[in-house]
Amino acid sequence: MRDEDPDCVDLDLSGLKCPLPVLRTRKALRSLPAGRTLVVTCTDPLAALDIPNLVREEGARLDAVERRAERLRFRITVSARPPHS
Repeated sequence: MRDEDPDCVDLDLSGLKCPLPVLRTRKALRSLPAGRTLVVTCTDPLAALDIPNLVREEGARLDAVERRAERLRFRITVSARPPHS
């Protein structure tokens, strides 16, 4: 998964344990405008379940998931959505 896109935001959450990867990913997704790409790197094994669920709940699109050794990388595109209450 190459991140040569200048509009791509990298979020390295390596070493953080549940629920921090999901909470920080949610915060990042909500701060980005529609169309931007967020790449999240995690080492928490629960992120393999939690991040895809979060992406679905936030109305974003999960473009790719890559696993290398203990690292998980998620490429997410932010979608247009109504403001959160």
